[in-house]
Amino acid sequence: MTSRPARTRRAAVAALVGALGLLAACTPGSENAAAPPPTDRAVQTDIASLGPVTLTVWDQEVRGGQNEQMERLNAAFQQQYPNVTIKRDSRSFDDLATTLRLALSGNDAPDVVQANNGRADMGAFVAAGELLPLEPWSRAYGWDQRYPDSVRQYVSYTPDGKVFGEGEMYGLPQVGEVVGIYYNPAELQRLGIAVPTTWEEFEAALAAVKAGGATPLALGNVESWPALHVFGTVQDQLVPADQITDLAFGRAGASWTTPENTQAAQRVADWARAGYFNEGVNGIDDNQAWQAFSRGEAVFLIGGSWYAADLEAAMGQNVRFMPPPPPAGRPVSATGGTGLPFAITSASDAPDAAAAYLDFITSSDAMRVLTETGNLPVVDTAAQTPPAGLSQDVFAAFAAVADDGQLLPYLDYATPTMGDTMGAALQDLLSGAQPPEAVLSTVEADYAAFVNR
Repeated sequence: MTSRPARTRRAAVAALVGALGLLAACTPGSENAAAPPPTDRAVQTDIASLGPVTLTVWDQEVRGGQNEQMERLNAAFQQQYPNVTIKRDSRSFDDLATTLRLALSGNDAPDVVQANNGRADMGAFVAAGELLPLEPWSRAYGWDQRYPDSVRQYVSYTPDGKVFGEGEMYGLPQVGEVVGIYYNPAELQRLGIAVPTTWEEFEAALAAVKAGGATPLALGNVESWPALHVFGTVQDQLVPADQITDLAFGRAGASWTTPENTQAAQRVADWARAGYFNEGVNGIDDNQAWQAFSRGEAVFLIGGSWYAADLEAAMGQNVRFMPPPPPAGRPVSATGGTGLPFAITSASDAPDAAAAYLDFITSSDAMRVLTETGNLPVVDTAAQTPPAGLSQDVFAAFAAVADDGQLLPYLDYATPTMGDTMGAALQDLLSGAQPPEAVLSTVEADYAAFVNR
């Protein structure tokens, strides 16, 4: 989320009811897709020569460390380019998702936006011609060298928006993301439970926490996307990585109704039935859940690296983070990738200044600022020295998964509507309203309708 987050954000959020017709018109594959903007435009990198410029920037970097890095970088950018004024509009992930679509199709679109990488957002905006392909500025600033292929795939689409993971870059991310497990070491010690090092030990720890009279897992799922991260974490341990990648990128030939995916869904249902989550998971929101964890009301929290700065501020040294411990004999695997990328809108009347801004907030100097503010840089990660404690845990987890394990895509990337479809289906799974087979059949129907279109 992410976020986040993001995100991850991190998952797609439903647009306003009034925008549903627009969504259908600009979904990848639609006959109404706009002609893509040109990729051979001339580029001006001498920003001082542009004269007075106001850049309107929409972001969702609202949490403590996220907001701090944006404030610092924006101030530094305006100091370097005094002719440019940044007009920042910072919104929560959910608020940004519900307003961005209407804004991009209106007459007063911002210059720079953070857009969810997934098909329902960035893919639809690309298909509608509402974002500029970044190739001209990538050549000028060397972004193709800054970002490895493993990162560029998360911000790349073909100009018609149909193929995710290939084609032009349409955004630049600042942060890397990894979904792992936060834990309260004091509570584990109180309950006499060792920090788990394998998936089998983790599930045994959940049972032991419950038997000890405490709540094993904090989850707030009223927005529906947090459960995708819980399911994804379980799925990453039980389903082959290539199957998950094919599903998440919406490739033909993959299926959600395999025995391995059914086992993953059954495991989440078993956790819910065993009382491993707090009560009322579908009735409280994500912020309430991580805040409850920060108060010691649960021992574990499955969530993304975007929570780290806030949790460390609330808990100090009494919170740690680890990648999901893998089953014996399997590599470490986790959901993750990039935070929401920053993109330039087609409506911007100052795209060169906007590109300079994107370059500035993703530079090597910017990566150091991100590190200092408790965020996880998506590039130059190994060159950073994070502070001891939770930040160091997060950096180590990202490196373990990205370098030596398997960093797997977010599941809502699969189709334009998968965030909503899977989110609602997992709410039914957690509440016991639908069994695993029915939940996966619902998800499969959404998937099949898209890949077989």
